[in-house]
Amino acid sequence: MGKLMAIFACLVIVALDVIAGILGIKAEAAQNQEKHMRLWIFECKEPSHDAFVLALAAATLLGIAHVLANLLGGCAACTQEQFEKAPPSKQLSVACLIFTWIILAVGLSMLVIGIISNHKSRASCGFTHHHFLSIGGILCMVHALFSVAYFVTATSVQT
Repeated sequence: MGKLMAIFACLVIVALDVIAGILGIKAEAAQNQEKHMRLWIFECKEPSHDAFVLALAAATLLGIAHVLANLLGGCAACTQEQFEKAPPSKQLSVACLIFTWIILAVGLSMLVIGIISNHKSRASCGFTHHHFLSIGGILCMVHALFSVAYFVTATSVQT
């Protein structure tokens, strides 16, 4: 892959993750504008359609960025023995790949919890679920860092 194409791929991955992060944070703001009543640790609130749509878009963009980074980064899987004998750049590539999967799992879970809590048919009362969407949005941005680190280290090992 040419250097220009690699730079473009990194920019696309970062753009998708940053937009997903911004949408997650905006979804949190939209959710906070809805009516809610709080009593100690219990809260009753109306779902927000805007928060639902924004969080769904953020989760979709996070997934697309993750798939794109993994497809373009190539396969970095190896056995334990190969990993121990691999150069440091390959080990860093595998570590970044693992971190991207962990961040994806946690960030997507946070966004999905926000999506479910803002589903139209779910006016609910229960324990407070504050900041799930904004934390998911922030993790989208962290995902951008590790995805680009993975892509750069994986493609530098291949050449």
